[in-house]
Amino acid sequence: MESRNTPQKPAVAADDPPPVPPDQPDLNDCCRSGCEPCIFDLYDADLARYREKLAEWQARHADSHSKST
Repeated sequence: MESRNTPQKPAVAADDPPPVPPDQPDLNDCCRSGCEPCIFDLYDADLARYREKLAEWQARHADSHSKST
């Protein structure tokens, strides 16, 4: 079998992948009945947690980015 040379993405430790952002609900996903919490409240909370985790992940990987440049 022939191996192919494909461009490689920057190395990311398999045991520490970047966080995945939450899926944004569609406007039609809201039932508009005043649910508490609303699906958009839940999304906002998930998005805030994602941003915190992303900042933590970026801080952990800051050294690897500065060494490669």
